[in-house]
Amino acid sequence: MLRKAVKVNNSVVVSSVRFRSTQAQAAVANGAAAHEARDSEWDNALPFSKIPGPNVFQMLKSFAPGGRYHNANLPTMHRLFREDYGELVRMPGFFGRRDVLLSFRPDDYETLFRNEGQWPIRRGIDTFAYYRQKVRPDVFKGLGGLVTEQGENWQTFRTAVNPVMLQPKTVKLYVDKLDAVAQEFMKIMVRIRDDKNELPGDFSQWLNRWALETMGVLALDTRLGVLDESESEEAKSIVDNIRQFFELTYQLDVLPSVWKYYKTPTFHKLMSVLDVLTSIVMAKVDDAVIRLEKNPSAPSDTQSVLEKLLKVDRHVAIVMAFDMLLAGVDTTSSGTTGILYLLATNPDKQAKLREELRTVLPKKDSPLTAENMRNLPYLRACIKEGLRLCPPTAGNVRAAGKDLVLQGYQIPKGTDVAMASMILNQEETYVKRAKEFLPERWLKEDGYPNAKDAHPFLYLPFGFGARTCIGRRLAMLEMEMIVSRITRQFDYRWNYGELEVRATLINVPINELRFQMTELDD
Repeated sequence: MLRKAVKVNNSVVVSSVRFRSTQAQAAVANGAAAHEARDSEWDNALPFSKIPGPNVFQMLKSFAPGGRYHNANLPTMHRLFREDYGELVRMPGFFGRRDVLLSFRPDDYETLFRNEGQWPIRRGIDTFAYYRQKVRPDVFKGLGGLVTEQGENWQTFRTAVNPVMLQPKTVKLYVDKLDAVAQEFMKIMVRIRDDKNELPGDFSQWLNRWALETMGVLALDTRLGVLDESESEEAKSIVDNIRQFFELTYQLDVLPSVWKYYKTPTFHKLMSVLDVLTSIVMAKVDDAVIRLEKNPSAPSDTQSVLEKLLKVDRHVAIVMAFDMLLAGVDTTSSGTTGILYLLATNPDKQAKLREELRTVLPKKDSPLTAENMRNLPYLRACIKEGLRLCPPTAGNVRAAGKDLVLQGYQIPKGTDVAMASMILNQEETYVKRAKEFLPERWLKEDGYPNAKDAHPFLYLPFGFGARTCIGRRLAMLEMEMIVSRITRQFDYRWNYGELEVRATLINVPINELRFQMTELDD
């Protein structure tokens, strides 16, 4: 543990910088020591320009209607790139973007993470950074947050929020409140089923609303009301604008776009969406400040995330609340969708999980508590296996922390490398019985493959090292609670073929989520 005085908006915050594991700590230390060094194999490696990949014209043609990659979902697109160009592909930068490499080798991922340096670079969303820096500097006061900041600015912000976001005691405070949301959601699921006990095709939107209501509790200390039958206009606006945020940023920051040279109608629409969300978040933070001033929590160990962040710095609290709402809704609902789909199509695993849950939930409406959730190993194994097979995102991205050699090619410091782990996690080369849903692999049960036999840098749903997802504890708690509630209350099935996803910034289901949910007797 290191102690460091951190200056945030002219106030000094003394925080503990906790590295998540000795492995992560070693990686950061090794990266810092070798930060400016050059890979010993550099002089014998092929130049960067020789890495196979399409040129700009081929890229534009392939993504146009009728092209090889047109309308392909992200896993399919990755497989096609691999077929066409091999295990390391250079994607050309255009319209103001950098070249990006796409790697299909876990050894490359380990090299990147172990050499990422003191301040790892994970490119943010350029349009998001532009909005905070150019459009609304009055609100964000130079704070880009964890999504967009790099270097020492990122370290300063992360050091300020780490002690709040990664404290297990803080997470436990929310179990009762999140369980209340989950139980309310169970009543909605019962109500919206049809005469075949099937959920409506738009159930993905209901999952998003559950995730958003939950995140309102976590980030803003408030119920947003998006689960209410008579949904308010504000609630509808939040749901709609978060959905638009992901769609529009995908169009502007992932697909070819000229917005850096010419502000397109899509760009202006995104700025308007962010304005609406900013106004809502600021109003909610203001409400919370007034509420907390009138009724402050006494001991520090009972204070909420928002209350603790407000004591750090008001602007830090606003930025962190904003980031939690944007980053923690679609990712959580996407991860939950995949886990439910896998349990629905593997009824034996679902039954095994239900038996474990009965030990802590003897009745369907028995309360979930921080204490009784401690010993649910099969539940956590199901979630890990679900995130392996149906991850919310396609993989991690890191910039090379120094001049590296990957697969015999020179990779200059600062080059962005995307790790295509999503498809590798389903290949026998890297994972035994890769396509099977086997939660037992995480529990070292006899007769099953052991998850530890796979490459240690292949399964990293929350990233690795200093830039590990700061909300991972909260995300795991949310998924544990909703999967527990659904599995204890319903026997559920999936009757409509394979689940397919398309990529915005998040992997979202293409299918209508018509899960068949048959309510159980106690």
